[in-house]
Amino acid sequence: MNIGCAHGPDFLPFISSFELHGVDFSREMLRFAGDYSKKFSFEANLVLADVTRLPYADDSFDRAIAVATYHHLRKDKQAAALNELRRVLKTGGEAFITVWNRWQPRFWFKGKEPAIPWRIGDEMLYRYYYLFSYPELLKLVKQAGLRVLGFPEGGRFPAKLFSRNICLLVIKD
Repeated sequence: MNIGCAHGPDFLPFISSFELHGVDFSREMLRFAGDYSKKFSFEANLVLADVTRLPYADDSFDRAIAVATYHHLRKDKQAAALNELRRVLKTGGEAFITVWNRWQPRFWFKGKEPAIPWRIGDEMLYRYYYLFSYPELLKLVKQAGLRVLGFPEGGRFPAKLFSRNICLLVIKD
């Protein structure tokens, strides 16, 4: 399952190995994901949903990814979203999670919840971000009942503390 699948590029590594499911809150992103799947000749079950209320039964998935999803949630929604991830994972199921790192150098002088400008054509949009630190994300993941297997972003301590993304591989025991 791809939580916050957007326009679909994160499906590509999995198209020959998994039944693909994607969730996003944006109808337009799901439409783009459908177009993307046609372009690259794969099928994905795409669902409009909020990540804090996933429309799947308990213990539905062996694997999940949430690439650049949870950092778009306000603090009061983050625990619910991670609890939902745990709920839909089967026992022994794993998930790969990425969020933007609060301590990457470009955010040193910004607040914890910046509006980041994105240009679409001639229009400038501002997207909400919640910038996580390693300890904060680890605490939330553990509170959701998930165990951290590792940090696939690599890098050497302490350099990885300033990496662009925090990447976690987690498991539901």
